[in-house]
Amino acid sequence: MPPLALVMLGGAIGAGLRYSVGVWTMRTLGPGLPFATWGVNILGALGMGLLVGWLSARDDGEPLRLLLGVGVLGGFTTFSAFSLEVVEMILRGEIALATAYAVSSVAGSVLALFAGLYLMRA
Repeated sequence: MPPLALVMLGGAIGAGLRYSVGVWTMRTLGPGLPFATWGVNILGALGMGLLVGWLSARDDGEPLRLLLGVGVLGGFTTFSAFSLEVVEMILRGEIALATAYAVSSVAGSVLALFAGLYLMRA
């Protein structure tokens, strides 16, 4: 399959998963906080760590990197939405909440990626 087709297929899957998480989270937890974006970013980082750790032991990983890393995880994670939500919180005057959300999202994602790498290398 051509590289662009792999990325497009994976992106469609990732976007569908992201949408599904958003719908489920809104129904389950309500609109109070952007739990879907927060969770998707951290889960996506964990997934990236697992994928990178797994692919590092393979010689034939480029198609999987394109399909899963660039496509699925690229369509699944939502840092553009994250940025908008932080700005909206700041504009509403919720500075402490915006700060906690931004710091926990970024730190949690980096820690989750390290966890994924560690799990795959252990």
